Amino acid sequence: MIIVVVTQEKKTVAVAAGIAVDRWQLELDALMGRIAPCFRRIESRVRARALLGALMLHAERRNCWTLAEEAGEPNPYRFQHLLSRAKWDDAAVRSHLRGYVAESLTGEGLRVLVVDETGDVKKGVRTVGVQRQYSGTAGRVENCQLAVYLALATAAGHAAVDVRLYLPRVWCEDAKRRETAGVPQGIDFATKPELAAQMIASALEAGVAADFVTGDEAYGINPSLRRMLEQRGLSYVLAVAKTTPVSCQAGKHTAAAALDRVPDTAWALCSSGAGAKGLRLYEWAWVELTAPVAGGHAGLLARRSRSTGEIAYFLTWTPEPVPLKTLVQVAGVRWRVKETFQGSKELTALDEHQVRTWTSWYRWVTLAMLAFAFLAITRTVEHRRHPDCEVIVALTCNEIRHLLVCATAPRLSWEHRLRWSTWRRSHQATAKRLHYQRQRALAA
Repeated sequence: MIIVVVTQEKKTVAVAAGIAVDRWQLELDALMGRIAPCFRRIESRVRARALLGALMLHAERRNCWTLAEEAGEPNPYRFQHLLSRAKWDDAAVRSHLRGYVAESLTGEGLRVLVVDETGDVKKGVRTVGVQRQYSGTAGRVENCQLAVYLALATAAGHAAVDVRLYLPRVWCEDAKRRETAGVPQGIDFATKPELAAQMIASALEAGVAADFVTGDEAYGINPSLRRMLEQRGLSYVLAVAKTTPVSCQAGKHTAAAALDRVPDTAWALCSSGAGAKGLRLYEWAWVELTAPVAGGHAGLLARRSRSTGEIAYFLTWTPEPVPLKTLVQVAGVRWRVKETFQGSKELTALDEHQVRTWTSWYRWVTLAMLAFAFLAITRTVEHRRHPDCEVIVALTCNEIRHLLVCATAPRLSWEHRLRWSTWRRSHQATAKRLHYQRQRALAA
């Protein structure tokens, strides 16, 4: 009897999922309708819709060539034109994306803006923003491209809402290099915390409601960013190094020295959220610091590992006193941006762009962010409709993407594959011939 019930429930859920795919396609079309004013021509909007769907395809490598083939296009020229020369406003699309995420991921619980950077390793030197620099993604100094992202995380879900490409100082000072990569006039050098401050200010001015801001040490140690948040009355929990100077009742000390004065009884066991293997349990302590000029309540938050004893430090500020549990919860939310990066890269090819110019980079990344936001919000909606049960877990972003691709991907014929093979080899032959001609011309 139990087996019959389980089988029937699975069948019911499977049918519901089939119906849901049709609804998801309509919702994706509605999202494209939302950003329609950003495109001057309907052809560009149609092509953007095609590329948005193609970014979610199952492909070993995702670039204009492979995505165009999998999407049933005769060649990659339409996708390349969309990214480089077509007339449309990617900044306006990101503005709509920000509003779409803010509206859809609201609900009970804290609303946290998370700032973080991610790097894409590159081989050449002509891609916009590329130079040898430290990449947290690679864990070492690499020839790479860095970008700062702003994500919104709530109890309902998380997604990136804005991005700024980090342009190193050597790029900003090289007029010829800027022109070749299509960097607009007026783009000056800005540090990563300054880029984060720009995005936070834009989000707040656009009406995005947030309770806290959080980020890693690169942003926590920057006093200008902290001061800006305090002046706006926006609470923060920002990671800092143990050598960061702080002011407390006992005077000025490093974060580590200030924490040494905390008795063992001040440490409390709290969970910073659910992880892959259960609750993330750490010992936490909070030390009150001297209030800044803007007033409010400043403090030093510390997290100690129960297994290794390793300690992480955070500077906190709130206009009004908040419980330790709230600060701990915000500190744990910081890792949601890592999940956003991982999901965007795996599911919507955020880091697989093979473009060199400023405009093409921003357009690819914007569409990848939009695609992941759609998956994240669809997952949230489906969780509300069909929460986890003993028979079957709720839909994940990965499963939603898989079902969408299976339902909408074109059935490609063998003739189509052969045409693409011919096109690729012909294009490669032309490129080889022109490359050798250029070498001979330079040698002469």
